[in-house]
Amino acid sequence: MTRSAWLKTITLTGILYAAGCGGGYKAPTAPSISSGTSTATITLSGRAASPTAVTIARGNKVTFINNDTVAHTMSSDPHPVHTDCPALNIGTLAPGQQRDSGALTVARTCGFHDHDDPDNVALHGTVTIQ
Repeated sequence: MTRSAWLKTITLTGILYAAGCGGGYKAPTAPSISSGTSTATITLSGRAASPTAVTIARGNKVTFINNDTVAHTMSSDPHPVHTDCPALNIGTLAPGQQRDSGALTVARTCGFHDHDDPDNVALHGTVTIQ
């Protein structure tokens, strides 16, 4: 057997051995963040939010549903700047409308309220991102 043929045989044997062992070493990966699906729903009805506290995984969204007879402008705390969790600044929902928040990617607790009715504590709540 020539040197070239011998090296090819050794190389092929090594490749087949590695393939038979499941591919060998796997590099560690960062924790995954979900795809941004809605995993919690907050319903607005009777000028109140329900539930007032939800918990979601990092990267997910919250759906706000307006089953009330008036429009609501759901926003992140603090009022009036809405800078705590901008993904919760979903804009105005007319009666019968629903809308998802943006993806919430940082583990923390965010407050929300109705910008048009900021003193109504029944429309205040929290989203905990884990």
